[in-house]
Amino acid sequence: MAEHLPIAGLAVHPALYDFVVDEALVGSGVDADEFWTGLAEAVRDLGPRHRELLARREELQQAVDEFHRGNPGPVADPAGYETMLRELGYLVEAPEPFTVTTSGVDPEVATMAGPQLVVPILNARFATNAANARWGSLYDALYGTDVISSEGDLAPGTAYNPVRGAEVIRRARQLLDDIVPLAGASHADAVGYTVDDAGLAAALAEGSVKESVRLADPAQLVGYRGERSAPTALVLVRHGLHLEILIDRDHPVGSTDRAGVSDVILESALTTIMDLEDSVAAVDADDKVLGYRNWLLLMQGTLSDEVTKGGRTFTRVMNPDRTFTNLAGDTVTLPGRAVLFIRQVGHLMTTDAVLDADGRPVPEGLLDAFMTGLGSCHDLRGDTKLRNSRTGSMYVVKPKMHGPDEVALTVELLERVENTLGMEPLTIKVGIMDEERRTTLNLAACINVARERIAFINTGFLDRTGDEIHTSIHAGPMVPKNQMRSEVWIDAYEKSNVDVGLACGLAGRAQIGKGMWAAPDNMAAMLEQKIGHPLAGATTAWVPSPTAATLHAVHYHQIDVQVRQTEIAAEGTRTTLTDLLTIPLGDPAEWDEQTRLAELDNNVQSTLGYIVRWVDTGVGCSKVPDLSGTPLMEDRATCRISSQHVSNWLMHGVITTDQVEDSLRRMAVLVDEQNAGDPAYRPMAPSYDGQAFQAARELLLDGAAQPNGYTEPVLHRRRATLKQQD
Repeated sequence: MAEHLPIAGLAVHPALYDFVVDEALVGSGVDADEFWTGLAEAVRDLGPRHRELLARREELQQAVDEFHRGNPGPVADPAGYETMLRELGYLVEAPEPFTVTTSGVDPEVATMAGPQLVVPILNARFATNAANARWGSLYDALYGTDVISSEGDLAPGTAYNPVRGAEVIRRARQLLDDIVPLAGASHADAVGYTVDDAGLAAALAEGSVKESVRLADPAQLVGYRGERSAPTALVLVRHGLHLEILIDRDHPVGSTDRAGVSDVILESALTTIMDLEDSVAAVDADDKVLGYRNWLLLMQGTLSDEVTKGGRTFTRVMNPDRTFTNLAGDTVTLPGRAVLFIRQVGHLMTTDAVLDADGRPVPEGLLDAFMTGLGSCHDLRGDTKLRNSRTGSMYVVKPKMHGPDEVALTVELLERVENTLGMEPLTIKVGIMDEERRTTLNLAACINVARERIAFINTGFLDRTGDEIHTSIHAGPMVPKNQMRSEVWIDAYEKSNVDVGLACGLAGRAQIGKGMWAAPDNMAAMLEQKIGHPLAGATTAWVPSPTAATLHAVHYHQIDVQVRQTEIAAEGTRTTLTDLLTIPLGDPAEWDEQTRLAELDNNVQSTLGYIVRWVDTGVGCSKVPDLSGTPLMEDRATCRISSQHVSNWLMHGVITTDQVEDSLRRMAVLVDEQNAGDPAYRPMAPSYDGQAFQAARELLLDGAAQPNGYTEPVLHRRRATLKQQD
């Protein structure tokens, strides 16, 4: 291992030091001595607070465990249970009514509603694609997914299928009729488009009742490209979200279209979260530097990656902005890229990329804050090739915080970063992920602590479920995973998050978000179901790919989220604390042996399928086939649920240790078969002694002992061990 370098009382890994000095500081406007001194002072002053807050987590968990050991089963006295939690300090007093004061927020975050992409930042290709996912082809999204059937004449085939293409065009015209309708005609009837001083005119086919028609709402046309008499693109808007109708009669598709339309481009991922947390496997200084470098390049507008596609190799770069001409003849610019957030790690983990004065690894989230802040200095100075924030803000998502005291630590950390890097106060905006039970129950207090810089809250069903299971693990056996979404607490949680956010004044100042669509190949189902998120009053919701972002954007054209938020706010509080505290316990008497073992196999297979890639190849988020072979997005949050669920059932005798061991071996063979086409894959069977298999076994059999049920400590240790062995 490389020997650490003594810097400002710290010990810094050479890879990190070289990156900071040779790359990150250059052109940042930040003095090297001031950077290292500020980092050292934050480690010295905030390190003890980190440790105290983690000890407090454990103290509260032990008290809750003790309560449930003495009072097993459903809570018989909800009022007494609430009193107990208040006396512990698990529940805190709600603040007096207040309104957040966050300012300087980009419209994509404050006022616009649209999809949010989440992507592992260690992968430059994914990160570049995600930054560029601001705009997406509706034609490609329809043609290349299961939104359109693949049966019979509609099958994609190996070459372009004109029958499928015609169905794409028909659906796109239907969408245009829905969101930018013509007055008295369908876009399917148009044979050409022109622009004049009165706006958009659509010429109709010969024999039509009218020669041409205009938009039902002329104000929806915001501009065009090309000549007015023969525009190459029409730029329109609905609910603040833009779309472009591309016109090119020489294009293979446009040449077959009566109006010459070659594509419809939707403004899609307004924002993207570049993730240093759940979707990555970063266990040492080299891994961390890779993430920090990609963030730096994103902030400089220069991140790129070489791509080979269709036998052709090219360099994918970050998209420029998009320009057009408005009716007044002025050139107008729309951003070409998503506004980027950086999701740093939570308070739990430490990293030996830097050691404190006593030789201890420093809090990883603390290092993330300083390093990504340094990267953002390049964007904030305004002299980069491409801009991220046009209002001079940096956007941070802070995950896995438990209650307002932990939010307060984050706020102080961000203040120190600003002071060290010479940023204006409140430059760094923060997103609070409502994914831990103690944050859900105290959400207003958490927001209040960050009221000057809050830019984002969301619900994260996956981690929130893992914490729900672990917090009450001694109460009794939890319902099967597929029943969890119908439980009382989850409906209350989703509604409460929106209610609290609106009551605290987030509308028009910050995002209120919803969680991920976890089946990236099932876009037809997503298009049918995910409209529920804007209907719930969420200004954004997570999607797993640029294609999914384009399809989900349709929902924000269809639903006016600002209107929905006004309607929801008028309803008042829609949930109770009792509902939020209702533990999702099941009745084992209702589950026969087959049901129990099927649930066990499902959890074990998903755990193994995810962990084998995490530990063996360092892939932090991937499509893992389930038992039926359906690919599902898995990350540490899904792994947390599966491992905690098995540990819970094991604790209460629903399943046995022997059954878990048997399932581990059978499912390892199945996962090996599912990965047989990967020449770099390391089979787990028949030895069952690899680091990946042992990590899964440890989490499943000993999940109750993991801090708050998190998987990170085990996964990091096993991955680091394997890297050293290799």
